[in-house]
Amino acid sequence: MKKTERFSAFIAYFTQNKPEPETELRFDNPYQLLVAVILSAQCTDKRVNMVVPALFHDFPTPELLAASHFDELQPYIKSVSYPNNKTKHLLGMARMLIDQFDGQVPETLEDLQKLPGVGRKTANVISSVIFNQPAMAVDTHVFRVSKRIGLATLSAKTPLEVEKQLVRHIPKQYVGKAHHWLILHGRYVCVARTPKCKECGLTSFCRYFEQHHDVLT
Repeated sequence: MKKTERFSAFIAYFTQNKPEPETELRFDNPYQLLVAVILSAQCTDKRVNMVVPALFHDFPTPELLAASHFDELQPYIKSVSYPNNKTKHLLGMARMLIDQFDGQVPETLEDLQKLPGVGRKTANVISSVIFNQPAMAVDTHVFRVSKRIGLATLSAKTPLEVEKQLVRHIPKQYVGKAHHWLILHGRYVCVARTPKCKECGLTSFCRYFEQHHDVLT
């Protein structure tokens, strides 16, 4: 199957079966999503969603977060991965929002990546979810699933390589949705160690299934 055919089949399947995918992180505004995405690095959305209610209750604005200090903030997020580094990132992010961006989450990838704790993936999430830009955030799920099903080449070694391949072939209006499609599919169906191919609706065009068909069936 040609790559263009795989992309067409991928989009057709998910537009029919999950037309409006959304992030599983809980947030009410751009500031809250930025905090949640920083916390979600190498951590599950489920865990992040457990800690943010108290955090958002006591630090509902960048100003209040910026006025905090390490020993006050760290206990709120001690159960997420790398809590010490993330505490420093959150404090630095909030202070930069106040000092350089008038307390507002910036729109451009360039400005977003200036914030402590914000790499390209996080910036793409904010750009896509908040500002409706055709940005493709490549996390471990997107990286794995896109290569397995044949949307990205197996030779792609970095998230940026995968991102460029996906954005090149997915129409702009679907890029943001495709990010969530790939994440959710990787989280619940195309899992890392033993993909649930018998539950998958993509087997008719999946490269991994084509190569392992005899074993998987």
